[in-house]
Amino acid sequence: MSLSLQSSPSSFLSSSLPKLRLGFANGCPSSSLLFKFNASFPAIRASSGFSSSLDTGLRTELDAVSTFSEIVPDTVIFDDFEKFPPTAATVSSSLLLGILSLPDTIFRNAVDMALADSTCSRLDNPELRLACFFNKALVNVGGDLAKLVPGRVSTEVDARLAYDTHGIIRRVHDLLKLYNEIDVPPERLLFKIPSTWQGIEASRLLESEGIQTHLTFVYSFAQAAAAAQAGASVIQIFVGRVRDWARNHSGDPEIEAAIQRGEDPGLGLVTKAYNYIHKYGHKSKLMAAAVRNKQDLFSLLGVDYIIAPLKILQSLKESITAPDEKYSYIRRLSPQSAANHDFTAEEDIAFMVLQYETAHIDMDMASDVEIVISMYKFGYS
Repeated sequence: MSLSLQSSPSSFLSSSLPKLRLGFANGCPSSSLLFKFNASFPAIRASSGFSSSLDTGLRTELDAVSTFSEIVPDTVIFDDFEKFPPTAATVSSSLLLGILSLPDTIFRNAVDMALADSTCSRLDNPELRLACFFNKALVNVGGDLAKLVPGRVSTEVDARLAYDTHGIIRRVHDLLKLYNEIDVPPERLLFKIPSTWQGIEASRLLESEGIQTHLTFVYSFAQAAAAAQAGASVIQIFVGRVRDWARNHSGDPEIEAAIQRGEDPGLGLVTKAYNYIHKYGHKSKLMAAAVRNKQDLFSLLGVDYIIAPLKILQSLKESITAPDEKYSYIRRLSPQSAANHDFTAEEDIAFMVLQYETAHIDMDMASDVEIVISMYKFGYS
């Protein structure tokens, strides 16, 4: 990659970032002001203690579903903090792009300070110079978010390192050093890593150091199981994208069998991953992203975190339910039901690289090369 700094650092960084549609996802373990590749401004999470009900014995649907799962709004709105108080956040390349495109945002100064850093400016190698500016900007914005939210801040690791275990680890250590310089402690941080085998191995090694990781791009059970075995703090599955892939790839035996049983492939993967994590006592928290409608959300109640579009959450907030109303408010996922789930001998293994690659390629949607390309096309979240 050959880059020039003839223009201003701001335009240089902006032109080097993926041209993404902005939106949220992502997922941190506590609550989360998030950014993902579909949209990338702080996503505002309704905290578990949030209640919009009047003291009348009535409550909203949002109150009801929040008793089962942490709810993460998927939004590009900056000014909804009072409506959905943020408790955690994710900072990513797509967030930085959004900040650069909106000069009046509250985080613009954090980016400008990074781009004015003299240490980065003195670097002769353009790739190293860009990486320096980029890391400084991520950490400066992450530091501002850490002051804004009580929970953890998840920081994206460059997706171009997806197949480089040691490169991922070095980048995380670099980011940690920068966070330490601005007094953000490690326990307030997560690092978002794509779930390639190399990314999962990096997660395992980082978690063994006490560094918390957030594995994303999980599209198969093999990935989810391997991520849980690695001890990832958070595992994120995109429900809607799994469903979309299944619609366009008929003929896969596992997917066809699920459809014949009346199961949704996206919801089914979340359920299977949740059951695996809880049946075998893994520490990972599971996040369901790309939720498309209220029924998706109702079907996932009990999973640790659910990312949902603002229009769904607004509808939930505006819908009043009586205390004795049972409509849809049932915990669908629980440790008790997970304990009774049976896994096949092929699924109930310790995933080593060969087993992982075989299961990942032969059985699951993640075998589609488009999924790998999406890391680079969308910048990843």
